[in-house]
Amino acid sequence: MQSGAWEAGVERNFSQIWIRWQQADAILVDIPIGLRDSGCEKRLCDREARRALGPPRSSSVFPAPCRPSLCANGYRDASRINERHTGRRLSRQSWAITRKIQEVDDLLQSHPRARNVIREIHPEVLFWALNCGKPMHHNKRTEDGFNERLKLLELRYPGSEAISASVLDTFARQEVGRDDVLDALAAAVAGKLGRGSLRSLPEHPELDSTGLPMEIVYYRCEPCPKRPGRAENGVPRT
Repeated sequence: MQSGAWEAGVERNFSQIWIRWQQADAILVDIPIGLRDSGCEKRLCDREARRALGPPRSSSVFPAPCRPSLCANGYRDASRINERHTGRRLSRQSWAITRKIQEVDDLLQSHPRARNVIREIHPEVLFWALNCGKPMHHNKRTEDGFNERLKLLELRYPGSEAISASVLDTFARQEVGRDDVLDALAAAVAGKLGRGSLRSLPEHPELDSTGLPMEIVYYRCEPCPKRPGRAENGVPRT
């Protein structure tokens, strides 16, 4: 998304994204970056994200797997490895994206420049920040949740509703879900509005054993302008 132009696509693997967009100022991904090798303490960025969102949205932030579990052959094996190194079993949600986590981690380990470009986001943290530090009321997979997030994006970046509609018309639901489109759009909006001024949770990130920051970045908006028929925080009442 640049100078009012935008483009949407689906890539087969993360390396293709890097090959195509490595000259970008930032590539924001909903994938854990910076992993613990061992220890029972969860990443501070995850703990701060859960604290900022509060229940029930905090449940969308689940612990990242430890790095040794990325090489497991299956969920049970990965869960045993994670428990051996951290004292916690691996959640099914974490296991579902383990291969993607490994793809991103492998790329960051082999391309030093990528470490300054590829940064971790969490969609609900993005919406919280775009909404002036207020979490979304509804689950994103509900109709109310979809509309709530879409209207917030339209407020922050006029044209978001048209972009969303175009992407949903172009790609089948097997390729991208409705909520996935809004998550990606939130990252694009945050990246555009926050160019050069993205904040992070925590403010001073921890580094993992390979030097990768354990952080979740976001763009914090100023108080939302009041508009007719809208609540003070800029989100329509639903």
